Order: sequence, then structure tokens, then C-alpha cells
Amino acid sequence: MDFHKFRKSLYRIIEPSADGTKDVASYVYDVIMITAIAFGITPLMFKSQNDFLNTLDFISLVCFLIDYFFRWMTADLRGKRRGWKAFLTYPFTLAAIVDLLSILPSFLKVLNPSLKLFRLSRLLKILRFVRIFKYYEPLRIVISVMRKEGRTLMAVVSLAISYIFITALIMFNVEFENELAGEKAMFNNIFDAIYWAACTLTTVGYGDIYPVSATGRLISMVSAIVGVAIIALPSGIITAGYMDELKVRREQKELKKGGGHHDSQNNQNAQ
Repeated sequence: MDFHKFRKSLYRIIEPSADGTKDVASYVYDVIMITAIAFGITPLMFKSQNDFLNTLDFISLVCFLIDYFFRWMTADLRGKRRGWKAFLTYPFTLAAIVDLLSILPSFLKVLNPSLKLFRLSRLLKILRFVRIFKYYEPLRIVISVMRKEGRTLMAVVSLAISYIFITALIMFNVEFENELAGEKAMFNNIFDAIYWAACTLTTVGYGDIYPVSATGRLISMVSAIVGVAIIALPSGIITAGYMDELKVRREQKELKKGGGHHDSQNNQNAQ
């Protein structure tokens, strides 16, 4: 096997296919990388570090470095760029930068564990969890759906932002009038009102800021009902898109199987 064929085989292992089909090597690779992600974020669950946690971090680091090298080595097989330009520009792609940032804390730890920069950079290890989107097919499907339904989702986000801002303005002014009348003030500034509106939209309702006037409470009830409807919109869009994507992938898999079976029958007839 020449080096080019080896790189093609490696690319098929580390990159998911369009229809989600996997061979044994690709499946094993995904399991190894998901395990490496788990090892990498485990130390973040503890304030103090010990040899066991350091070993997990080291194993995770080695896996990420190998994965980064493999992806750099096959950079010309993905995207539009070909030849040396693909290898030259790969380190500056968003995916490569995220990978490097997730690896950086482990290198700083090796250089000097007492560095304040290292203690702050531990948060970058959380980026390792982001990489699970590359290896877990259901999450890849969700990302694919969000890309396809990007415009619709952005419209919903714009609606939600407008709802928060308008509701906050109404509530702030209503409660301000109540404050002028000498009653208790809960909304000291517009940020308090925006914070309340966001909590109401998401149905969180911490209860630390709330309207005290009768008019404000009426607005709050209407706002909560409208907020539930707005929150339900993206869930329905993503769910419908997810089911459509699953259907398309199943059809692609069946076509592949049917095509392979048809080719084998033609070979037998030819013999």
C-alpha cells in the first residue's frame, strides 16, 4: 500500500461518512476518542490533582495529539483546498484552533504546574468535550439539522431577543411608575428587567426579581405564556429536521446495501 492509499484509508477512519455508516476500524477509533474526551475532562471534576488523574490527562493528551496529527496529515482530502495549501492552512482552521486550545493546558502543566496561567487555562480543557460532536453520530445529526435550518432558527432567536427586550422595557417602565408612587422597587435598572425577561422566557423563574404591582404581574403572566410558545418553536424545528435527516440516512444506507448486493449478483452472472 502506497502512502496516498494509506492516507485515504486513514481519512475514512477518522472522518464520518455522509450517511453515517461505519466500518469496524472507524467505530473503534470513535470509541477511543470518546474515551479520551472522558479522560480529559475528568480532572476538571476535582480541585486537587493526583497521579491517577494526571495519568488520565496524559493519556487524553496523547490521543488528542495523534488525532491532530492524523487530521493534519489528511487535510488535503477534506474541504476545497488541495495540495500544499491544505496542509499550510489547516492549523488556522476553526476546528484545528479549538483542538490546539484544548491541548494547551496539558503542555502548560508540564512546563510549570504552579503558573497562574495554567490554573486559568484549565477551563480550556472543557473544549475537549466539544470534540465529542465529531465522534457521536446523534450529535452530528443535530449539528447538521441546525445548519440546514439555520435561517429558521435565527428567525426564532431574533424573535426571542425582541421579546426579551420589549418585555423588559414594558416591565421596567411599569414598575418604575410603581416606585415613583412610593412602593417597593424590584427593577433598579434596565439590566434587571432584561434579566427577569430572559428568566421568564426560559421558564426558569429564579424568583430573585419579580413584579410587585398588579399591572406588572398581569404583564408577567402574559409574558410567561408567550415565552413558553417561543421556547417550543426551536424544539419542534430541530425534532422535525432530526427525523427527516434520519430518514434520509436510512435511505442512503439501504441504497448502498442494495447497490452492493446488485453488484455481487452481476459478478456472479458474469462468471
